[in-house]
Amino acid sequence: MMMIDKISGVSPINNIQGTKRTNSSAPVSSAVDEISVSDEAKALSDSYYLKQVAAETPDVRTDLIEQIKQKIQDPNYLSPATIAATADRIMSAYGL
Repeated sequence: MMMIDKISGVSPINNIQGTKRTNSSAPVSSAVDEISVSDEAKALSDSYYLKQVAAETPDVRTDLIEQIKQKIQDPNYLSPATIAATADRIMSAYGL
């Protein structure tokens, strides 16, 4: 029969015997961690986020283009009122 008296060359009994226990209950103070972020870093973070969103957003909204193509196929859709409303929206988009 084989006996194991040490684990990895260190006796766990010696580790326990070498520690001393204190009965005092001294208050433990914990420091509060705090960081501050500069306005420049916040602006860079915002621009990085917006750059990611822009990269992930397709340049052309194919779903909207398909809807418009279907509407144009309808002969009742292209009325003078629809054309005028579209022209007004285009002009307002350019601030005119």
